[in-house]
Order: sequence, then structure tokens, then C-alpha cells
Amino acid sequence: METVKAFLKRKDIEISARRYGIDALGAMAQGLFCSLLIGTIINTAGTQFHIDFLTRTVATVANVNYTVGGLASAMSGPAMAVAIGYALHCPPLVLFSLITVGFASNALGGAGGPLAVLFVAILAAEAGKAVSKETKVDILVTPLVTIAVGVALSAWWAPPIGAAAGAVGRLIMWATELQPFLMGVIVSVVVGVALTLPISSAAICAVLKLTGLAGGAAVAGCCAQMVGFAVMSFRENRWGGLISQGIGTSMLQMGNIVRNPRIWIAPIVTSAVTGPLATCLFRMQMNGAPISSGMGTCGFVGQIGVWTGWVSPSEEAIANGAAAIVPGALDWLGLILICFVLPAVLCPLINSLCRKAGWVKDGDMKLN
Repeated sequence: METVKAFLKRKDIEISARRYGIDALGAMAQGLFCSLLIGTIINTAGTQFHIDFLTRTVATVANVNYTVGGLASAMSGPAMAVAIGYALHCPPLVLFSLITVGFASNALGGAGGPLAVLFVAILAAEAGKAVSKETKVDILVTPLVTIAVGVALSAWWAPPIGAAAGAVGRLIMWATELQPFLMGVIVSVVVGVALTLPISSAAICAVLKLTGLAGGAAVAGCCAQMVGFAVMSFRENRWGGLISQGIGTSMLQMGNIVRNPRIWIAPIVTSAVTGPLATCLFRMQMNGAPISSGMGTCGFVGQIGVWTGWVSPSEEAIANGAAAIVPGALDWLGLILICFVLPAVLCPLINSLCRKAGWVKDGDMKLN
């Protein structure tokens, strides 16, 4: 046993929830952001603003025409796998071999491609790390092992993983349509909490292909956390904190939450309010790329996703019955109130009650 532990330590193979559930998952979201999400934004901008070079075919592969954004989106599997490998500290030959693994697992995973990539890329990466530089023909052995393990697992696991993830996502969206108030609360709170925790709400939403009303509730929850923390901690963090939390991430408050969990009450309660308002009153749907559901106001990606869903729904949203619409005044009002105004008003108000109760005091939300 000690020999195995020494080997794993030498290879930097750390079997832990943090390494796989936080580091790898968070990196996967970044890879997805830099491929599928950016590609979707580029395509939408080109289409809506009639930018010729963004809508023009730049490459044709296997009789499929690709725009600039289309090429970026097509690389989502490799981008996620390489990002995961980077988070797992893979040596170069393993990291580059994961390009093939990511493509295979994402393609075979179907609707649950991102989840398949997460599991398969982790195992392929660790297998590659285990054999890396152990032989004199490392340049052959390491890529062969990494790709063989990855492609074999993709063929074996990716289809059922994809089917399971798709089923869970459809169940959540069906339940939200059936019970918009209750599910509006649950989805908003859970995804909002995930956004602030050191895990990736964006990756979770991408894995579940969360669109429609459920996607709208997820956006509401994320905005409640980001805008809520940014505004209610303004007296301690001023403009720098407002920007870094409001369009960056509320995860910056995680250390303060560990020290005093009660500072989390206001954002969570706010998300429990704005979630059902989004689903029941404004019927706000997020029909852009599913990853946008878990981004909130980070770079305004959540809001761009809602707008994209109005004018050019994603393939996932279309598969669930979405269609392009011309947004009306109520749609715009809902987007502005749910994403910005209500979190900025409700969160400080609720937090003031927590202050009066002595649960929160000055300095509790100060960022280093």
C-alpha cells in the first residue's frame, strides 16, 4: 500500500473530491466557455448584426459548412478535455492526447457530452500520467495509453452517461414547467449556491443541458448571488468589490462564508424570491447555450444567453420545443428586474435584518 501511495504521489495523481469535483469541473467549464459559448456568441452577433465575415463559411469538413463561431463550438469536446488535463497537471504528451479523448467522448455522449468528457477525460488523464516517462519510448507509450483508455471508455460509457444526463435535465425542465413556483425556488437556490461554492454551476448547467424556464430560474439564482453580494458588501469593498463580484464571481466570498455562514442568508433568500418570479410572473426562459444558465452576470453571459435564446435559440433549446421570438416589454422588464434590480434591492434589505439580529457585522464580507 505504501508503494502505491508513493507512486501516486510521484505521479501527482490525487484521488480526491477537490481535485475532481472542484478543480477538474471548474476547468471544464472554462474550456466549454472558450469554445461552445464563445462560438455561440460569435454566431449570434454575426447573424443579428449582419456581420458578413462572422456569418461566412470559412471551412467545409465532411460536407458540413463552418463559420468562425461554428469552428469554435465544434471544438468544445477537445477544449473541455484539455482544460481538465491542465487542472490535473498532466504532462505535455498526456495533455495533447486528450484532444482526441475529448472529441470522442463529447461526440459519443450526445446530449450529455460534457458529463461524459468529465468522467472519461479524468480517467484517461490519470492513466496517461501513470505511464508517462516510465519507458524509453515514452513518445509512443503515453499517447497510446491515454488515447486507448479514453476512446475505449468513450465507446463504453459515453452513450449511457449522455442518456442519463439528458434524462435528468429533461426531468428538471419538465418539473419546472409543471410546478414553476416550487421548481423555480429549488433550481434558483441550488444553482445559485453552486455558483458561489468552489464548483462550477456553469458546468452543471451545461451537463444537464438546462434551458427554458429551468434555465431562467438558474440565471435568477446566479444573479441573486453575484449582484447581491456585490451590492450588500459595497460599504466594505467599494467599487473594486462591486465589479469583481458583480461581473466576476461571488466565489470570492467563500472564505468569508466559511468564517460566518450567516452572510449567505440574504443571497439565498433573494434567489428563493427571484427564481419563482422569473418562472411564474415573467416566464423568463434561457434558451441560449445551456452553459449560460449557470453564468449569472459573469461577463453578462447569462443575460446574453437569454437574449440569444430570444433571437436564435440553441440546438438544445430547439430540441426542447423552443422557437425564436420577438421580445416584448415584459420580457425586457423581467430580464432587468430579475438579473439586476431585485438582487440589488432585496439582498441588502434582507442583510440589514441579519445585521439587526446581530448575525452579520461590519467587516464580515471584506475581501482581501
